[in-house]
Amino acid sequence: MTPLEQAIIMWIHLLAAAIWVGGSLFIGIVFSPLLKTMYGTIEERLQIMIKVGKRFNKIAVPSLIILMGTGLYNSHVLLSKPDLLMATSYGNFLIIKIILVIALIITYIIHVRVIRKDVEEKIMSKQMSTQQIQKLRKKIIILGEITVILSVAILFFASLLDAGV
Repeated sequence: MTPLEQAIIMWIHLLAAAIWVGGSLFIGIVFSPLLKTMYGTIEERLQIMIKVGKRFNKIAVPSLIILMGTGLYNSHVLLSKPDLLMATSYGNFLIIKIILVIALIITYIIHVRVIRKDVEEKIMSKQMSTQQIQKLRKKIIILGEITVILSVAILFFASLLDAGV
């Protein structure tokens, strides 16, 4: 592969990371706290958060898929030689990054499953009690925080790999 092709693949990888991590951080650090300060019931705020989440998922999911694809492509040489994974710090960091990505995917799937279609319809049609909504909101917040923490940790390991540590 030419240096230009490598640069383009890395640019696509970084762009997808910016969308995934940047969007997740924005929702968790800016939008969600701002939403708490707005007037309205917890039910109304949750409805808004669901709408924002659905909209974000339209670009976040493709970005995550692109991240995984370009990440695997970028590391295919090392992954094709398993002995290098254990023999080098680069390989060890890559294994940790892959484990974190798997944890991220599992957390994200659980997060999406918590707000499955029937739950979303109950929230939107106001068929859930305040207690149910508060319990659901707490799960969503915890899963969102885990997603952000894992995403930032993955970025850290990506920087270690890029630095050749």
